[in-house]
Amino acid sequence: MLFSSTIFLFLFLPVVLGLSWAAPRRLVNGILLVASLLFYAWGEVFFVGVMIASILANYAFGLWIGRYREPRRAKLILAGAVAVNIGLLFVYKYANFFVGNLNRALAALDLAPLAWEPIHLPIGISFFTFQALSYVVDVYRHEANVQRRILDLALFISLFPQLIAGPIVRYQHIEGQLAGRTVTLDKLAYGIRRFVLGLAKKVLIANAVAVPVDEIYALPAGQLTPALAWLAALGYVIQIYFDFSGYSDMAIGLGSLLGFHFPENFLFPYTARSVREFWNRWHVSLSTWFRDYVYIPMGGNRRPPGRMYFNLVSVFLLCGAWHGASWTFIFWGAYQGAFLVLERQPWLAGLSRAWRPIRHVYTLLVWLVGMVIFRADSIGEALVFLRRMIGRGDWSASWHTLDMHLTRDLWLIIPVAALCSVPLHRPLWAWYERRVAALGGARRVLVEGASALFGAAGLVLLLVLSASFLAAGTHNPFIYFQF
Repeated sequence: MLFSSTIFLFLFLPVVLGLSWAAPRRLVNGILLVASLLFYAWGEVFFVGVMIASILANYAFGLWIGRYREPRRAKLILAGAVAVNIGLLFVYKYANFFVGNLNRALAALDLAPLAWEPIHLPIGISFFTFQALSYVVDVYRHEANVQRRILDLALFISLFPQLIAGPIVRYQHIEGQLAGRTVTLDKLAYGIRRFVLGLAKKVLIANAVAVPVDEIYALPAGQLTPALAWLAALGYVIQIYFDFSGYSDMAIGLGSLLGFHFPENFLFPYTARSVREFWNRWHVSLSTWFRDYVYIPMGGNRRPPGRMYFNLVSVFLLCGAWHGASWTFIFWGAYQGAFLVLERQPWLAGLSRAWRPIRHVYTLLVWLVGMVIFRADSIGEALVFLRRMIGRGDWSASWHTLDMHLTRDLWLIIPVAALCSVPLHRPLWAWYERRVAALGGARRVLVEGASALFGAAGLVLLLVLSASFLAAGTHNPFIYFQF
């Protein structure tokens, strides 16, 4: 079930919020757990059992680690927990990829291929597996207490606002909130505002840009002109940011409506001036998960340069593989890791002192090229696309023109997306607060009241527009479902 769907907005969400707000505190976690399992079962009935199995296994691993505090035995139990969780991820996410590549190698050697029935990928398995692992590791590190209430642990792993697309919530950050939380008027106001803004980003920007992007990527190579290739590449950079950050905003807003506080997942990454800074701003919950649970245990920055570079590239290879079982994702991970290594070289030290716009353009160009690889179905397709972007290849027979895909709506959406990608609200809000503070008592109350009314009207307008587009059945994909 998508957050940006009419059944979620007008049936599931009102019912769940009403029940959770009206029920006694002791029953709220149980209500949210049932709602989360129903939410997941809406599109993945069979795989609810997989998630429940993951919950039971990690609950048991947590109890065992808590019982055996002797370091060597606890480490063996942790190793078993990691093996089970990664094994689950491998079977459902990577087995098809592994067998497919093995069969191609066997065919090249004139050997019989393995008989294999493809396995369906459960939605959100990467997210809830990483959350479950964070619980076991936090208990092992004595950074969290053992959760003896299995329903509370089940709620942590399956909580529907962040179940299928994050943010990836650490157990140590939410442990106290599972035991008790309050829903205040401030949390309600913040949650509504955050959810509506995220919905608008997803429906009004990401969905609209997705249409020409999908159309251009579906063109045969001979029909792809340089202008169309650039439009699709730029469009996808806009789509993936507003799709994923919009979904994260909705998740954070929903969490606030239920009394939870989730971490920020996007910190205006398109304002970054280096690849290193970009990854401190993009999908923050994933990059910090890999930093704390993989990179630092490997030695992180404490190792000699050669080993540090190996650690960086290894982590980003894993990050690429986390996104999907495809050579394009693995190559994309290596590409990102390579730039993080290059930026640490002395001969690139001058880049950090270059004019800010130059550093900004460099970072966006690196990301845009990476997104071409990320979006492509194969390395060959990505190379063709990149060749078209620099004017190489033959497209003389193409009858597709830029005007056929660059619609009047896009002429409006693209600059709006660019403005929404930077934190313009911060200086504007600071200016507004200074002006209001300088006003007298009555005028100040009047201006603040008018401002609140204007803000509420804007949110209502965004909600009505988003709901109208959804009711009209507009294109409504979600990129991160495949992860």
